[in-house]
Amino acid sequence: MSEPTHTPSFRELVRVCARIGCLSFGGPAGQIALMHQELVEERRWITEEQYLHALNFCHLLPGPEAQQLATWIGWKLHGVKGGLAAGLLFVIPGALVILGLSMLYGFAAKLGWFAALFLGIKAAVLGIVVQALLRVASRALDAPFKRGIAVAAFVGLAALSLPFPLVVLGAGLLGTVVAKLRPDWLALKPVAPAPARSPRPWRTSVTSVLLGLAAWAAPMAAILIVLGPDHVLWKVGAFFSKLAVVTFGGAYAVLAYMGQQSVEHYGWLSAGEMADGLGLAETTPGPLIMVTQFVGYLAAFRAPEPFSPLLAGVLGAALTTWVTFVPCFVWIFTFAPWIERLEHARALKGGLAAITAAVVGVIANLSLWFALHVLFARVETHRLGPVSLDLPDPASLHWSAAVLAVIAAVLIFHLRLGLIKVLGVMMVLGLGVSAAGL
Repeated sequence: MSEPTHTPSFRELVRVCARIGCLSFGGPAGQIALMHQELVEERRWITEEQYLHALNFCHLLPGPEAQQLATWIGWKLHGVKGGLAAGLLFVIPGALVILGLSMLYGFAAKLGWFAALFLGIKAAVLGIVVQALLRVASRALDAPFKRGIAVAAFVGLAALSLPFPLVVLGAGLLGTVVAKLRPDWLALKPVAPAPARSPRPWRTSVTSVLLGLAAWAAPMAAILIVLGPDHVLWKVGAFFSKLAVVTFGGAYAVLAYMGQQSVEHYGWLSAGEMADGLGLAETTPGPLIMVTQFVGYLAAFRAPEPFSPLLAGVLGAALTTWVTFVPCFVWIFTFAPWIERLEHARALKGGLAAITAAVVGVIANLSLWFALHVLFARVETHRLGPVSLDLPDPASLHWSAAVLAVIAAVLIFHLRLGLIKVLGVMMVLGLGVSAAGL
């Protein structure tokens, strides 16, 4: 492996990572491309081989791979201090923007012009999710067995109401078994034997796990002691802590599960508001999973006691961001010293390949869920034994939303406009539809 041509000072690293954090629009693909351009091509702080090696490693982990890649790069250049700086700077700009937009949304959601603005955003989000589905499917489903996993995941979620963690972890377990018995079913490439490395970094990894778990649990312990297990902040922290360990496959993979639980189980927000949150996250820098902060803010904002609504919302947003991203740092600092060994683990690669295939089915379920709740005012659940189907009332179709969804599809798939342009056009059209009384 060739060596990088320049090692930056810590101050240089902070300056460049802050710039990347403010410009990281466009989801993980755009963020990964931006980091490659800035750190590999222009500054040559990391070699091409190291970058791709680390990217493959980050795909093995739960959580946003772009943020974890940034954390790994910082760790590689300046140890834990560098990893914390790079990872935090990737998250903080977007977190602050989302917080500001969530505060505006919490106070203005009842206003007519605000609802009209987000009517267009919902239509755009529907097209964006379908686009993500097609992109992931074209990359992930390169074998019949993988397509079978995707279909099974969709049926399990959409018709059998299986829990999302069960679907993802079940796919991963199946992939590890198949990787050993029939790797060709998963289109796995031959894996070279792992090179010998000594000493093994057990002490570093164990220390990272213990310190990371303590940091992760600290605010939850304080909430439990002060507010108790029935307070909304405890429920928000517990839910998003669980979500943090099963977020394989990117934000789109968990949005349906998060949306359904937040809407149908906890009642923190409506399905339409969930689509609004995704639209806000799409327009801000940083990981798309920052939509969780929007959910945490509204949940606490609407059940604020003993705080004011604004303070409760800020606490909910901060807690959600904490329990979502602290695990990302734990994964990197724990496993980064083992990266070369993990790259040669066939079982891990098989598990990841199966999870990625299942994610296609998960995103298909998300697309269906968003379409039903954006386009129809009434959606009812029909049960027949173990089968549970959500079916819309045709008479409750929102014609204006349907027309806007068709326009968004044309902008995305035919005219191939960029994300920000599509959202901008759709917001203007949403206002226009409202002003025309349609």
